[in-house]
Amino acid sequence: MNYIGDKQYWDEKFLNRGDKILSPESSLVENIKYLKLGSVLDVACGDGRNSIFLLRNGFFVTGVDFSLKAIERLESFATKENLKVSTKQVDLTLKDALKDLDVFDNIVINHYKLSIENISKLENHLRDDGILFVCGFGHKHKVDSKIKEEDLIKPEDFKVLKKSFELVRYIENEDERGFFVTYIFKKKAVL
Repeated sequence: MNYIGDKQYWDEKFLNRGDKILSPESSLVENIKYLKLGSVLDVACGDGRNSIFLLRNGFFVTGVDFSLKAIERLESFATKENLKVSTKQVDLTLKDALKDLDVFDNIVINHYKLSIENISKLENHLRDDGILFVCGFGHKHKVDSKIKEEDLIKPEDFKVLKKSFELVRYIENEDERGFFVTYIFKKKAVL
């Protein structure tokens, strides 16, 4: 069974998911104060649990995901609440997955690991003083049939950001689901 990067898995999962949206990522809820009020790119947004939370809190959200079923669900949830969300189907496994996207005040990546190549291009899509929020299965998470070694977020993944970003906050936590990390970076203003 594939999990993180498998389009078919996610299409089927979203097709069979109930009619209620999941709760937003607790780390995002707890750390929303770090985000800059304005626009958010929600990378691998799924059916919008974080997008809807951010919309409810006054952010302008663009959600991208490779699952059309997920995007359709996000749009439906937003419509039910009279919220306006922008969506785009994007295959994040491609080398230039982000090339056609705009520039945002914030980028949120939750439970998805971008390739190092795409991580290195994030600075092109984030305004100066913008926030990059990354949360997911961390380097100490137990690898199994669903979560593979290549899905784990590791400190070295962000070495490509050192020139343009400063780490504002790093959080580790463990619960019954596994080991999770949250990285909150701020893009340095160019002088």
